[in-house]
Amino acid sequence: MAKVIAVCNQKGGVGKTTTAANLGFGLAREGHSVLLVDSDPQGDLTTCLGWKNQDELEVTLASLIRDSVDDKKVNLENEILHHEDGVDLIPANIELSALETQLVTVMSREVALKNLLSDVRDKYEYIIIDCQPSLGMLTINALTAADSVIIPVQPQYLPTKGMTQLLQTVNKVKRFINPQLKVAGILITLADNRTNLTKEATVVINETFGQHFNVFKTSIPAGVAAAKATSTGKSVYDFDKNSKVAMAYASLTKEVISDGRETRLENEHVI
Repeated sequence: MAKVIAVCNQKGGVGKTTTAANLGFGLAREGHSVLLVDSDPQGDLTTCLGWKNQDELEVTLASLIRDSVDDKKVNLENEILHHEDGVDLIPANIELSALETQLVTVMSREVALKNLLSDVRDKYEYIIIDCQPSLGMLTINALTAADSVIIPVQPQYLPTKGMTQLLQTVNKVKRFINPQLKVAGILITLADNRTNLTKEATVVINETFGQHFNVFKTSIPAGVAAAKATSTGKSVYDFDKNSKVAMAYASLTKEVISDGRETRLENEHVI
């Protein structure tokens, strides 16, 4: 059965989609089968994997979930997109925004995504869900489907309050819906280690959250390689494998594969 990882932060612009994509590519480079799930109506993950005209796609996460909750037959394997660099994708577009509103009236709405993915969990070793930047129903679905969550955060002072809100949401999902959910780790992204702000904020993040949660040893540096790779539909490894960003994501991949054996993942209380 696949390990399902949600990459989540309700704050936008923290490198969430870049992390989901390049963690997926990194796992594939290590020989693992990977399914990426775009759970953001903006469809950024779909775009950065090379499907630029996502609004023209006939089958997306929205249509698949809608058919699933309507008890229509869904052959998920036949609808998944395949990237040349060895990862698969369930794409998304703006249609997913309308679905979130429709899910409010659906019975067992929190498990819609989990039920959909159950058909392919035995086909992959990792399923990575790129969440939207909010704590709405789609994010609740992602956390309900996930075994663990990676939280990307910029090394700044302001994200602390948002982190607390997110961790409270994770805790509620763990308590009421998905008792197996764990925090795989907090990932510092877009870090400029030359500045005092990054160094000081990293210390604050470790002191504030590190006593209870894993903070990944790897931090992702700010750099142009990831952005340029996204524009070409390639992984950061293919675009520039020697860049600091690529090496950082390769290091993160190894930490994820280690399954946090050196981390504190067995929290009874998330916050």
